[in-house]
Amino acid sequence: MNILDKIVEQRKKDIEKKSVTLGFSIPEKRTRPVSPFIPKGKKGVILEIKRASPSKGDIAPGLDTAVTAKAYAKAGTSAISVLTEEHYFKGNLIDLQKACAAVDEYASLHGKIPPAILRKDFLLSPEEIEIAYRCGADAVLLIARILDTKTMVEMAKKCQDLRITALIELRLEEDLKKLAEVVKNVSTDFIVCGVNARDLRDFSIDLLTPAALMQEIKEIAGNDMRIVFESGIRTPNAADFAGSLGFSAMLLGEAAAKNPDEAGRLVSAFIESKETLNAKEWNIYAKKLQAKKKEGKIRPFVKICGLTNEKDALKAAELGADFLGFIFWEKSPRKVSPTVLAKIANSLKAVGLREKVRLVGVIVETDSRDAEEAFAAVKAGHLDFIQLHGSNCYSSFSQKEIPHYAVVNISTEEDLAKIDEIRKEGEPRILIDAKVGNQVGGTGERIKELLVEKVSQKTKLWLAGGITPENITQIVGKFQPELIDVASGVEAKPGIKNLTKLENLFDNLNSL
Repeated sequence: MNILDKIVEQRKKDIEKKSVTLGFSIPEKRTRPVSPFIPKGKKGVILEIKRASPSKGDIAPGLDTAVTAKAYAKAGTSAISVLTEEHYFKGNLIDLQKACAAVDEYASLHGKIPPAILRKDFLLSPEEIEIAYRCGADAVLLIARILDTKTMVEMAKKCQDLRITALIELRLEEDLKKLAEVVKNVSTDFIVCGVNARDLRDFSIDLLTPAALMQEIKEIAGNDMRIVFESGIRTPNAADFAGSLGFSAMLLGEAAAKNPDEAGRLVSAFIESKETLNAKEWNIYAKKLQAKKKEGKIRPFVKICGLTNEKDALKAAELGADFLGFIFWEKSPRKVSPTVLAKIANSLKAVGLREKVRLVGVIVETDSRDAEEAFAAVKAGHLDFIQLHGSNCYSSFSQKEIPHYAVVNISTEEDLAKIDEIRKEGEPRILIDAKVGNQVGGTGERIKELLVEKVSQKTKLWLAGGITPENITQIVGKFQPELIDVASGVEAKPGIKNLTKLENLFDNLNSL
């Protein structure tokens, strides 16, 4: 039984034993006006009052609900989420009432409308929504995964009747079908959708999950549907990335609860974020991920790297490569010039392959002439991504609006800490490669399997290093990488591909 199932089972036992009030004293009627929850056309942030979680244990065990709610209101948050689940999150309905009273007091003193209050819990019936309303909640969380369609529609209708908002959390394909039924029966004025970057079954985090579902939600509920990016954000850089993807709001849990005084920086980073070319490319990638998931494909995305000529690049694209990599580093035998790259990009366009494949410029030093040439190629449309491959390349990269991802070279467990550091900054994908002395990629060496397994437990696996036609099916079968990066494994010599090896690689992949 996964964590979500355990929480729901405990919930049912509590309701059976204590009723929907869970044993707490509940007001006979609501005494405060309803505050708007994430108004249309305005970006907002939801800061969370949370003492603990199943994945992290105690987060802020001594948290004072009223003090924290006032600190969040001062930080300029649009809404406050209050965890009212007792066993795993250490919250309750008294916290909900205290938060409502605290923001009302703050708003009265400062002549403002109070932030909306969301009851975040594992609600199972319309009766629980009535309890939330009487306690003062302006919105309630409905988790589609734990509700059947009929119940979810009834609960959303109850919200509409009470003039409060249903924040419907979606993640799976069947969740979207439930949403379609809800919007047939309930005005979208009372619906906000949320996509949790954290999988509630095992509490793993993928920052691209919300982006992958965003477009599908809009196709079902309309382009003006408000969509919330939930969980997984811990730094201002990460908040900026979430905002740049096009979400209406962001829900911040652990980062705000641990340090309420820093909440203002996180709020500002999201609210002030702008759409960037980096966000655009990651949205495109997320959409492709979702399409592959729907088709049930297990073949990973494929990047063929170290290309230096038109013939090899066209062949790789024709065979089905998703990414083509070009080295922008003077010391590499695989270095390509901007002129050759432009010719390759134009040739791909001429045969109708340019839109099907993303072109990646690999740089090692951000302040070099090579890097400037790669950046210029992005602006010219000849490259789609920059791969930051040097040991200090990511830390010195300041042009975060340029589409990019980082590489971490791994040989020991100590190297894994770098992955955590980069992910914390909101980077959705990281490529791992073997570390061999001072060599930068193209080593032909594989990463130790134990280390690959440890990385796959942290994040979606983008894997490079020693991948060949001969071992590709074994690697995919064992690790299920989302992307594989192949360079020397299909070469005749550095920079020149062996076309037979390329064909064998894709034949073996397509046989999976």
